Amino acid sequence: MEEVKAFFNRADLPSLHVTDFALHTLGVIYLRERKPKEFQKFIDGDILASGIRVTTLDPVDYSRIVHCAMKYHLDFDDAYQYAAAEKHNLSIVSFDRDFDRTEKGRVEPGVLFR
Repeated sequence: MEEVKAFFNRADLPSLHVTDFALHTLGVIYLRERKPKEFQKFIDGDILASGIRVTTLDPVDYSRIVHCAMKYHLDFDDAYQYAAAEKHNLSIVSFDRDFDRTEKGRVEPGVLFR
């Protein structure tokens, strides 16, 4: 977790992207844990105030998700992240090793500032 905090402290936040899917997933988790105020604080303070951009896929892009899932043996959430990165020509910053078997690969947060 310290590596993630250090990444966000050093990164140019307005140049970062997060998918709407990732935000929806965090919303599900926060609300399941009955933490709606914490979720709103996260959205307002960590996303909106920082200038981090929210990236989305339209339904016409969903064939990309299926293609990525089948080609790289990814589950839906990883395939969504990969398809969004591919569509918007973004790098993937993640601890998830599933992205290692893709063409884009991934970069761990701590590696970016070494």
